[in-house]
Amino acid sequence: MKEEQQPEYHPLELFLPERARLLMLGSFPPQKKRWSMDFYYPNLQNDMWRVFGYIFFANKNYFLEPDNKKFNKERICEFLFEKGIALGDTAMSVVRLQDNASDKFLEVVDPLDLSSVLKKLPFCTAIVTTGQKATETLLKMIDTSVPKVGGYSEFIWQDREMRLYRMPSTSRAYPRPIEEKARFYEQMFKELGLL
Repeated sequence: MKEEQQPEYHPLELFLPERARLLMLGSFPPQKKRWSMDFYYPNLQNDMWRVFGYIFFANKNYFLEPDNKKFNKERICEFLFEKGIALGDTAMSVVRLQDNASDKFLEVVDPLDLSSVLKKLPFCTAIVTTGQKATETLLKMIDTSVPKVGGYSEFIWQDREMRLYRMPSTSRAYPRPIEEKARFYEQMFKELGLL
């Protein structure tokens, strides 16, 4: 096996505020050379934190440092903790089939242990996947239908009624305006009482 085909293990701890009601799951972080901080959605080319800033603070740059060269991890974590939003990824180890950050070229080796995560989140009633690869990976773990983008399907997890939301990717590889992506996320946050 060539060196580039060796599994890459997830470099971040799950962010699990005990009172979280929503678990957001992406696929896997980009390569470290693309990071602007040591946290989820670290790539400046990913609009997740701009979408959050736009929705909750009417300022897409709210979570950026003044120099606009990195995101402010402390501000993001404080906000997520206050709102009750947990973060993780659906893959714990992957093989990158190409030397880039594209989900299309990720082969999941070890998926997330969803049961273990949800035990740590007793108040969680919704999971959102942020992109196609994350959705495909999670659907192998739960029994529900594939929600349309922006919508949700319902499922039962160990006697807990839950929703699976499917959101558009915030990667710039999917070139929709921030405002358009934000509309999907905003509707979900409203439905869950987070906005």
